[in-house]
Amino acid sequence: MIELDNLVAGYEGTAITPPLSGTLAAGSMTAIVGLNGCGKSTLLKTLAGFLPPVSGRIRWPQKRPVIGWLAQRHMLESQFPLVVRDVVSQGAWPRVSLLRGLLSGERRRIDEILERVGLLAMAKTPIEALSGGQFQRMLFARVMVQAAPLVMLDEPFTGIDEATSRALMGFILDMHQQGQTVLAVLHDNQRVTRHFPQTLFLGKGHLRWGDTRDVLPDFTAAGQA
Repeated sequence: MIELDNLVAGYEGTAITPPLSGTLAAGSMTAIVGLNGCGKSTLLKTLAGFLPPVSGRIRWPQKRPVIGWLAQRHMLESQFPLVVRDVVSQGAWPRVSLLRGLLSGERRRIDEILERVGLLAMAKTPIEALSGGQFQRMLFARVMVQAAPLVMLDEPFTGIDEATSRALMGFILDMHQQGQTVLAVLHDNQRVTRHFPQTLFLGKGHLRWGDTRDVLPDFTAAGQA
């Protein structure tokens, strides 16, 4: 799905990551791990198109696909005057006309996903009233409604209790089983080992990318176990 040719990610022309070449296959499930400050989130934002590459290229097989994006929790604004259903419904807008709005089929699907993430009873709750775990469930529900072929998640479990993290991991596995390509920045190597077949490890000036069983020892050796 994505071919990287000596891609270097960074800010304002300053490189953070080493050059990266390889292919992110359609339907794959890959974790990005590594030391703090090594450019994991910067790389993900570059792949998503929010930042331009410092150098190198990103090649898509045809046109760039729709991307389901979930940013870090602390980067998201919770003070907008929106309710839970408003946010989750945003995932459906690429498929509907602004003139006719959401059709009944989309509304039913949104309700089904809200029930699945445990928020149907809170559909009309202002988002500022949500706990951290509820807020993250809401964002996952929006990504699930979107059903994009490529999903990118930036530290989706940070600040979330373990029970909620397990539930969110289940949603990620469901996306993958439905054929969606998943790329996630993570810190928990036990979760990576258990669920992610592929891992991209970023270190200081070097990287490894491949089977998690081969790559993850670098993550452990770097003191991130």
